[in-house]
Amino acid sequence: MIIEGILSVFSLHTILLIFGATVLGILFGSIPGITVTMGVALFLPVTFSMAPIDGLSLLMGLYIGGTSGGLISAILLNIPGTPASICTCFDGCPLAQNGQAGKALGIGIVFSFLGGMFSLLVLYFISPLVAEVALNFGSYEYFSIGVFSLTLVSTMSGKSLAKGIFSALLGFTFTFVGMAPITAFPRFTFGIRALNGGISLLPALIGLFAVSQLFEASETPYQQLEHLKAPRIKGFGFSRSEFFSQKLNFLRSALIGTGIGILPGLGGAICSVVSYGVAKNQSKTPELFGNGSIEGLAASETANNASTGGALVPLMTLGIPGDNTTAILLAGFMIHGITPGPLLFENNGVLVYGIFTALLIANLFMLISEFGGMRLFVRILAVPKHILLPIVLTLCVFGSYGLNNRMFDVWTMLFFGILGYILKKFSVPSTPLLLGFILGPIIETELRRGLMRSQGSFLPFFTEPISGFILILTIIIVLYSTIRTLHRQHRSA
Repeated sequence: MIIEGILSVFSLHTILLIFGATVLGILFGSIPGITVTMGVALFLPVTFSMAPIDGLSLLMGLYIGGTSGGLISAILLNIPGTPASICTCFDGCPLAQNGQAGKALGIGIVFSFLGGMFSLLVLYFISPLVAEVALNFGSYEYFSIGVFSLTLVSTMSGKSLAKGIFSALLGFTFTFVGMAPITAFPRFTFGIRALNGGISLLPALIGLFAVSQLFEASETPYQQLEHLKAPRIKGFGFSRSEFFSQKLNFLRSALIGTGIGILPGLGGAICSVVSYGVAKNQSKTPELFGNGSIEGLAASETANNASTGGALVPLMTLGIPGDNTTAILLAGFMIHGITPGPLLFENNGVLVYGIFTALLIANLFMLISEFGGMRLFVRILAVPKHILLPIVLTLCVFGSYGLNNRMFDVWTMLFFGILGYILKKFSVPSTPLLLGFILGPIIETELRRGLMRSQGSFLPFFTEPISGFILILTIIIVLYSTIRTLHRQHRSA
């Protein structure tokens, strides 16, 4: 059955479909606003008339390529092509601005590939076992994970923890706009109908990172704007010693990305943020993070691509989508009369192993395509800034508008661009704001569900073994961070 499944993919027609889909996915991921979810949704109708293995292989190619493609715009333009590429901006863009765009792209591409391959091995060998563990996670555990992730504010606050906490609370506040979870009661909409659905993450992302940067650049006359040269690239742009120095960072980030990816509803953005924060905590040179650290870049790209295989584990073994993209992939299965779940491996074993093989081939094509395009990608840096920046702004507007086909998202992008610019002027970090914005809905929704389940009691959040362990670990980390900060302030005084 395994051999038959592998051989079902090795036809010229299917291989070409995977290659084309992977390249298209990379393009979708690299264009701000056109996410991998949108790319898979656009091509879903195309698979109607295809054989199941061909249609699903095409969708898997788009999924793999789109997740990785976000690193290109994140590194070269400081715009996360997808929400999963948020943390790639932090160190990828500084490396590119310092004339090391080749190194940044090379590290991003290689660790994207390795993270994806790691998660595929988990999917291939132990997915049923891991899915059973994931079933033990309910509202208490999801709430605890959300609260635990907020401890990363201390690592992303720079020199002032108070400013970092303020930024995170500001991001949390924005998540209260729109329909309340569970009750669907409109909050803070001020009579604006477009706010009923809340504030979309992607326009906010583009505004905070790209538009705020454009406002900052507008202060400089175009004659004084620095023009970069496209660097020469040898191999993947980094040395063997630099690669092997990241082996522990890679393993830790791959485990985080796969583990969080398996939990339905969290997604690649949280994988990336958590992995980046843990890498900074464990690093011997945390001061380099945000200024061009290859550790931070490797952690981000490993985790967000490891989430692809992780998100497919509950989809294929339990029929539960791990994130928005796998929800569309579920529709792809249903179109062909295939129901993912516990019986999928028994009833459609050949197709399952065919999909595994397609994912493997898509990862290989992703590596080859991005490596082949590296020298072309870096030429973007050689475009004069007074020409490049208006093009970037145009792409930002198109990307924000294309998300829901409404101008409101463009105004959202501009609002967050102005907000990001103001925060920079007052040296307030915008990363904690982003963390609060991502985690806010998860924490609020799961807290409400947990309290409904426990009839208003907070006790089960601590008495449930997994949830209790995570919350106790959170308290320990908060106390440790507070003591370390006070000790540092005492020494500097």
